[in-house]
Amino acid sequence: MKRPTFLKSLLGAAIAVASFTTLAQSQHDGSAARPLRVILIPADGGTEDGTRKDFQPIFGAISQATGLNFDIKVGQSYSAVIEAMCGGAADIAWYGPASYLQAKARGCAELLALAVRNGESVYYSGIFSRADAGIRGIADLKGKRIALGDVNSTSSFNVPVAMMIAAGVDPARQAGAINMAGSHANVLKALAEGLVDAGGASFDSFEKAVNANAIDPAKVKVIVKSTPIPYPPLAIHPKVAEALKAKLRDAFNNIDKLPGISKEQIRGYGGGKVDGYTSKVSEADMAAAGKMFELVTDSVKVEIMKKASAR
Repeated sequence: MKRPTFLKSLLGAAIAVASFTTLAQSQHDGSAARPLRVILIPADGGTEDGTRKDFQPIFGAISQATGLNFDIKVGQSYSAVIEAMCGGAADIAWYGPASYLQAKARGCAELLALAVRNGESVYYSGIFSRADAGIRGIADLKGKRIALGDVNSTSSFNVPVAMMIAAGVDPARQAGAINMAGSHANVLKALAEGLVDAGGASFDSFEKAVNANAIDPAKVKVIVKSTPIPYPPLAIHPKVAEALKAKLRDAFNNIDKLPGISKEQIRGYGGGKVDGYTSKVSEADMAAAGKMFELVTDSVKVEIMKKASAR
């Protein structure tokens, strides 16, 4: 019997967590012998090298300006990134707001910096559908095949599900089928290939897919766009030395002025160009973002996973 997709994902996360836990040790200091370990969520799954390359110029410029060393990796899942940080196997992590709040609640993450684009540090989630699927609004998702990303993803799971529930659609009971695709890129791929009628993803990932010719914008339309969401944050482990935190925050505040980096190289979520980064961030604003997906309780997640496994 073929193992359900979500069980494969859970097994992969467990293996990744075990490997990260094996590496756990005291927080590093950025020396050549103990580089700061950076772990990134696989927001655009299937593009691990691309995700790493988006951030390498930024950390490279900071390394050149400060003498700090970094070891950058992409986690196998959102859960693996949380566990790496909370198990002491990472010093810096790039999260989505939902996964950041989980790590924050466990006392193993605090805000380090947010990207700034057009003067703001926000992005958007959406529910997209095939143009020929006969979907005009959220209510039309009943009976349709829906793709969602990682259960810990803010904009490919939590916000799309919250928007459905708020509009009176229970995806676990009223969707025709649910495909837990695991990432934004996979959601959009399933949509492009006609495997689903609709899916949840960030607008950054949608734009990236369009620019890469991975999806035809003429064949896909926006059903609903979310309210602004705080930009996916870079976070640091609370046990990293305070002087080191201050040095990193100063570097991120001035990333657009550091030698060895061009404006073209300053990238953020989905590889999109951003103006820079700011360390003037608010834990209160990030916590408030959690209210966007309060409707997505643990029981809702379990029911959606059960629905997905029944395909």
